[in-house]
Amino acid sequence: MPELCRFFGIIIAMYYNDHAPPHFHARYGQQKAAIDIETLGVIEGELSPRAMGLVSEWAARHKEELRADWELARAHATLKPIAPLE
Repeated sequence: MPELCRFFGIIIAMYYNDHAPPHFHARYGQQKAAIDIETLGVIEGELSPRAMGLVSEWAARHKEELRADWELARAHATLKPIAPLE
C-alpha cells in the first residue's frame, strides 16, 4: 500500500485498484480507518476523535490531489506524495 503522506504520527495511504467508493486509508498507532474522499466519512474502521479531526482537516485541503491519486492507483500508476498537515 503506497504511502501518500505522514503527519503527527498519522500515515495516509492508498491501495492499488481498491474497491469503490474512492477512499484512502489512515493509520494512527493501532487505529485504522478507510475514509471516503468526497464525504470524508469513515467507510470502515475507527480513529480517535483527535486523529480523525486531523485527518479530516488534511483531506479537506487536499481533495483534488486525493482524487488524482485515486485515479492513478486505479491505473496502477505511481502515486504522487501529498504535503503533510503543518
